[in-house]
Amino acid sequence: MSFAKAEQLLELATLVASRRTGYSLEDTEGHFGVSRRTAQRMMRALEFQFPDIETFDGDDGRKRWRLGNGKLRDLITVTAEELAALELSVAELQRAGLLPEARAMQSLRDKVISLIPRSITRLEPDCDALLEAQGFVARPGPKPRVDEKVHDALVEGIKACRLLSVRYKGNHDVDAKSRKLAPLGFLSGKRRYLVAQDLADKAAPKIKTFRVDGIRSVRLLDQYFTRPDDFDLQEFANSAFGVFQRDAEIGEVVWQFAPEAAEQALSYQFHPHQTEERQPDGSLIVRFRSAGYLEMAWYLYAWGDKVTVLAPKDLKKMVKGYQRSDFPALP
Repeated sequence: MSFAKAEQLLELATLVASRRTGYSLEDTEGHFGVSRRTAQRMMRALEFQFPDIETFDGDDGRKRWRLGNGKLRDLITVTAEELAALELSVAELQRAGLLPEARAMQSLRDKVISLIPRSITRLEPDCDALLEAQGFVARPGPKPRVDEKVHDALVEGIKACRLLSVRYKGNHDVDAKSRKLAPLGFLSGKRRYLVAQDLADKAAPKIKTFRVDGIRSVRLLDQYFTRPDDFDLQEFANSAFGVFQRDAEIGEVVWQFAPEAAEQALSYQFHPHQTEERQPDGSLIVRFRSAGYLEMAWYLYAWGDKVTVLAPKDLKKMVKGYQRSDFPALP
């Protein structure tokens, strides 16, 4: 077996061992970009090298393979690139003000290193060099402050499907107000938002977003709720340009980038479901469905006069007169 194939087989074994629900031929095809017949050959090789591998039929009727992760401990190593990626993840979470997640990621890094101790002395110098080469510094800048006790209570409510009694102060509130919420998840951007059902309307609780830094206190109630079957957090997030949700604003958004900005615009994904159309004059039209005009306006300002809002009308009015021509660079 060639060195490259041995590496590929070890990578496959790691993937199979890491999936609690098992690993399928379709998973192998997708991850390695191979045909069905090649995926079958790879699985046969895996069965030969690891005779105690389990096979079973998943809930979808597909054959799956499962391997105890203890079998691989002495074969797996960590690269300097992987270690550096973990370090960068910790730093980015800290910079964003997501301190509980940063602690969890740091704990994961320590556990990974403790499981493979023999290589860390050799890896750390390479990791430090990579971080320096990637410009890793503790960047200053504004970030929201979040009460960690509040955050931990919210997480517990989400995991246990427990109702919460919170004191919440919105942007336009003079004082914090009491609310009873069914927490569903988080959205993270420049601020972190709690996605929850507001139970004030008992007939049809509305799903809203609440700034986590605006939640002054949280009390876990001895009451439980059932998550809506038709609620998908990713789809909910996709309905807004940023994190702010307003049903009345959801509709088609059309931006036209000037020819000199088209290539730069093509390097961005403005929305997961966007479409792009190059025009005969070299300009670029981007379309998607979303809400959040204010967040769009904040973002579009950085493009100066290199972007024109074609729709919706309300957003077009909002940015009119603010498209500067003297910005020295594009985003």
